[in-house]
Amino acid sequence: MDQYITGKTIKALRENNGMTQAEVAEKLNVSDKTISKWETSKGYPDISLLEPISELFGITITELLSGDIVKNINVSANMMRSKFYICPVCGNILHCMGEAVIHCHGVQLIPCQPEATDENHKMSIEKVEDEYYVHIEHEMKKDHYISFVAAVSDDRIQMVKLYPEGNAETRFQMRGVRKILFYCNRDGLYSMNIKK
Repeated sequence: MDQYITGKTIKALRENNGMTQAEVAEKLNVSDKTISKWETSKGYPDISLLEPISELFGITITELLSGDIVKNINVSANMMRSKFYICPVCGNILHCMGEAVIHCHGVQLIPCQPEATDENHKMSIEKVEDEYYVHIEHEMKKDHYISFVAAVSDDRIQMVKLYPEGNAETRFQMRGVRKILFYCNRDGLYSMNIKK
């Protein structure tokens, strides 16, 4: 992280909450000149004020530091809106159905944007009774492999973790599946829609 808390973030939070600099200063037991300095980037809040500032504006400390305020407008979940976050340090796979600020190993993760499968990442899907058999034409070496495969429907997600030197294949229950995704540890996330 290049900066601490930006003045722009503090000003936006104050204005969004309909507060004056004096009102914020009073609640945090600092002067209104201090708030002005923060908002013009001539100074930064002391670390001991992180919790009081986040409580004042009803956000998490992570949101305060990142400047990304999460607003969950749609509380009903739809798995088709799933987002996958992959840690570049440990390979941890995190799944979310809405907006989130996610960190792993001190790194703020951004959601992977799925691409259509290509010549280097071919996927075949075969119906076998009530399952989809998924095979990905991809090497499975220790330094280049498919990390996971997921089948997504409106109300559920099925995910299988794959490992280097194993096979890039798996099976999923067909019921409601609309999309298959997989993640290459070098090239990112790929997806294919299921044609009914």
